[in-house]
Amino acid sequence: MADLSNETREQVRARYAAAATAVTRGDRNALDVVDADQSCCAPTDNASCCGGTGEVDDAFGAALYSADEQGELPAEAVAASLGCGNPMMVAELHEGEKVLDLGSGGGIDVLLSARRVGSTGYAYGVDMTDEMLDLANANKAKAGATNVEFLKGTIEDVPLPDGAVDVVISNCVINLSTDKPAVLTEMFRVLVPGGRIGISDVVAEDHLTPADRAERGSYVGCIAGALSRGEYLDGLAAAGFIGAEVMFTHQAADGMHSALIRAVKPSAGA
Repeated sequence: MADLSNETREQVRARYAAAATAVTRGDRNALDVVDADQSCCAPTDNASCCGGTGEVDDAFGAALYSADEQGELPAEAVAASLGCGNPMMVAELHEGEKVLDLGSGGGIDVLLSARRVGSTGYAYGVDMTDEMLDLANANKAKAGATNVEFLKGTIEDVPLPDGAVDVVISNCVINLSTDKPAVLTEMFRVLVPGGRIGISDVVAEDHLTPADRAERGSYVGCIAGALSRGEYLDGLAAAGFIGAEVMFTHQAADGMHSALIRAVKPSAGA
């Protein structure tokens, strides 16, 4: 199982590295790269995951951000967007807060967060892909952001101390992890007591088995590795979160939805 997990992680890293390189060169947007090659698909050869049929493309990418939000950012940050939603809709960021984005990619959500928390706040991004980190730091420089730091690491082992941030966000990345309980545990660890999460992710309806999900799309295409709504809620509770909600927003594939997920770390003494 460990070898399979490592192989899957490397497939994800390689595909997203290629996406970052394409954006840096200016010849394609990131979504085109991730969605371009049927060789990434599940054994069923379901073209909807990455064959360019358009069945799931509308559920992903920069189009999920408003024109005003896109206008706040360098074009390369927008072109690198691979999310399935907009965590700004659920994170409810405030001036002075510290925010962490898991799987920060080209930096779109970190840069948007940095503007919302202001000069007294701070925004961190964690990503495992060197090419994405290079792109994110270039976008940081173009945006003139001084309250931003991009860190190399995995979302299963976040390079921040306990209680480092007020809010954890993520956009269509947790489904790519091969150890989701570790991700949820890390989110809980790095939050201050009373801190919260605002996540966008692909989530399956509860009646779909893992095999059903694999039939609908690839792992690297954000479909096969998705948790069900019940699995998400159970996982958040097991990690220690309270008040968890999983709200479907739009369909990503048959029985699979982009969703907004929120939960809270109990306050000290609660």
